[in-house]
Amino acid sequence: MERRRPAALPALLCALELGAAPPTRCTREELKVHGLAVSAVYCVVPADTAREGHDLAVSVDETFSSVRGAFTRQSRLHFLAGEDASRVIEDVPLARLGLEGTLHTTLVLRRGAVRMEGAMLTPGAITVK
Repeated sequence: MERRRPAALPALLCALELGAAPPTRCTREELKVHGLAVSAVYCVVPADTAREGHDLAVSVDETFSSVRGAFTRQSRLHFLAGEDASRVIEDVPLARLGLEGTLHTTLVLRRGAVRMEGAMLTPGAITVK
């Protein structure tokens, strides 16, 4: 019996042989906003480096989705280099998800991955996470 390789395996092997960039680190958050499930995915593109205590610019591909819509955006977030965990504040307007309001999020960079640590919906200052 012949063993078959998954279709993506040859492409992965080729990328590794050619010295392609390491894969991105992604995290997923699931929230309830106005009673609907909202998904937020943060994928860190291999990060720049910076000296400890200096500004560390991190490129992040962000995808937000609900049953009413979805969008992707690319952000350049600025964290503090050399910390175990560094935080930034970011706003996410929800109109493109078919929802009203804005999520005010606290994002944390830890071990090369970005996660949503907290989120508040405005107007109304409603804690979502």
